[in-house]
Amino acid sequence: MAEVTLELIKQLREKTNVGMMNCKGALQEADGDLEAAEVILRKKGMAAADKKASRTTTEGVVATKINDDAKSGVMIDVSCETDFLSKGDNFRSFVGELLVFAAEAESLDSLESFLALSANDDETVENFVKAKVGELGEGMGVSNVLRYTVDGNGAIGSYIHMDGKIGVLIEMGCGSADTEKKDAFLAMAKDICLHIAASHPICLSRDEVPADVVAKEKDVYADQMKGKPENIIDKIVEGKLDKFYSGSCLLEQGFIKDPDQSIADLLKATSADLGDELVIRRFARFAVGEGS
Repeated sequence: MAEVTLELIKQLREKTNVGMMNCKGALQEADGDLEAAEVILRKKGMAAADKKASRTTTEGVVATKINDDAKSGVMIDVSCETDFLSKGDNFRSFVGELLVFAAEAESLDSLESFLALSANDDETVENFVKAKVGELGEGMGVSNVLRYTVDGNGAIGSYIHMDGKIGVLIEMGCGSADTEKKDAFLAMAKDICLHIAASHPICLSRDEVPADVVAKEKDVYADQMKGKPENIIDKIVEGKLDKFYSGSCLLEQGFIKDPDQSIADLLKATSADLGDELVIRRFARFAVGEGS
């Protein structure tokens, strides 16, 4: 058998836009013959699928799947070309299958690791997606995927908004294993997810805001204050920065159902009601068209 070099694999990938591993397999099957390997890929529908998949995909669906015990949950953003396809049962069923692959994976730490997972009949998830592209004749792809597993006592919550245009996944923590099963705890997790979908916080608390973002905001505010006395500029900038934090950090945002109550206050009040300390450990928000 002829040697299948990395350079040969790259040449085939450039010609067909098919993944490296599939190019390698086709070249091995073709005994290193580049043109024959391209024909093999075309016969398998991969080259055509990749060309379709490369077209603009601005529609799609965000979906979530939470385990029965609420200890683990996955969220996925699957893109397609048309709103018509995104609303169809075939596409929705396809997204459901991808959710199952993500939920059952031994590990899931990136989009790349997800696409490399084994799916039906030992094919990869990437090839499973390409097969569906060939079947439906429209560009599709997985834009983002995420799995949360509870660390300690707590539960995973989720919320889907606008029929799958926006999705939220959250990990809530508590001190007692009894609390995580209470309806009030799970309802609060759902409400906070709803809030995140609507308010789009960039992080949990102000100490998590990237330093470069803070610096940029300060520069903008200072520039707005040009011409004012130097001794009051710093105070005004700090005041504007506080307002930025209150609009961008989840814990400081006014709760969507009661704007006079911050999310931090909601946590405190619910903690008192349940006799436990409740925390938000992490959250993520996916929106169709935003990608990873």
